Amino acid sequence: MDTPSQSINPLNDADSTAISQLIKSGEVSATEVVAYFHANIRSAEPRIQAFASFDPEQIYRDADGYIVSSANGLLAGIPVGVKDNFDTADHPTRFYSPIYENNRPGRDAHVVALLRQAGAVIMGKTHTTEFAYMHTGPTRNPHDVNRTPGSSSAGSAAGMAAGFFPIALGTQTAGSLLKPAAYCGLYAFKPSYGLVSLEGVKPLAPSFDSVGWYGRSVRDLELVARVLIPGFPRTGESGLSRAFGFCRTSRWGQVETNVASALLAAVEQLKAAGHSVTEVELPEAFDQVFDDHLLINDCEGARSFSKEWHAHPDLLSPELLAMIGRAESTTWEQESEAKARLSALAPALKEIFAPFDAMLSPTCGIVAPLGLGATGPSDFCKFWMAFGYPQINIPLLRNVGELPVGLQLIGAFREDSSLLEAATQVDLALRKTAL
Repeated sequence: MDTPSQSINPLNDADSTAISQLIKSGEVSATEVVAYFHANIRSAEPRIQAFASFDPEQIYRDADGYIVSSANGLLAGIPVGVKDNFDTADHPTRFYSPIYENNRPGRDAHVVALLRQAGAVIMGKTHTTEFAYMHTGPTRNPHDVNRTPGSSSAGSAAGMAAGFFPIALGTQTAGSLLKPAAYCGLYAFKPSYGLVSLEGVKPLAPSFDSVGWYGRSVRDLELVARVLIPGFPRTGESGLSRAFGFCRTSRWGQVETNVASALLAAVEQLKAAGHSVTEVELPEAFDQVFDDHLLINDCEGARSFSKEWHAHPDLLSPELLAMIGRAESTTWEQESEAKARLSALAPALKEIFAPFDAMLSPTCGIVAPLGLGATGPSDFCKFWMAFGYPQINIPLLRNVGELPVGLQLIGAFREDSSLLEAATQVDLALRKTAL
């Protein structure tokens, strides 16, 4: 369990696709890979606090034994962080709530089981906010420990950015996956609603809840998709010019000047690389989407946590109690009307998307804010969540000392493979231009 030798230092920059190939070829062992990432954990975890549960003996047992059953798995020997709202048989699942301090699930969540079957080594459970909602945990942003790493997938995102694992699971209901990706400078993918099983994941707002993940590259995002979405179509031709829309939405006023500059510079880079980018202005009716998402989230969240509220109201955070309070003052008819408005807008949004391979938008309007008690707005993420569209965050290249900024790509519903193709071209164009 010593720090790995210099011979595998390239793991610091290698993505999971490359690491898996190294393991399968015998150039490194799964145990050496785990030891490499464990060294990073020993060094930085006291400062970052990404883990809710970590068992070093377990990860070495899993790494030593994976070859027996999973030598040909897509994630052969790859360390993975798992957000602490997924059930795991070998770790407690606490949801960052004292109510579940002693909760030990009897089996893995569906997606955790699929990861193991593909050869992944579960490195531990990563901190979430309370029940994946608003009450924040102890995790810090590796780029500046005085700043938030983002919302509920914070432990997975911060652990990725700190080099604790090259893949991590998260969830998103509003912006809980992509916002931490933007703040921490990560690739992230939230598939179309309903494509990934939520068995073994505690619900928040079932109309929006989705599994997603972080990787070190776009191809890593696709690699995990092939594991967690059986039958997922392979990405097609690369090297073609793409047609993008650029949608500011009515919340563009939230975007800080430095973030707007980085995003608009990225748009110009894409044009210079031969892609077309067209400004898209949404009809005024879409301005209501942000509030409708919040209303539905509140009402469904209150129902999801009614058991805990009745049994242990004294153990719930002020943020969760406030959500329940808002839901109590919302009528059934108001919730139904909000859902009907989203359904009525869906055909219009589908038509708006038709000319484009993907839509571009900010992931967040700000860089990671100072402090750990609040994570900033999620509007640019939750707008698309309201319609279940697939979303990707691509980290923009930044100068030394600058905080990360994320570019969001949104695909049409169930066009996830095409979105990954487009993201590959965007990432290639941005990095080529920077050379």
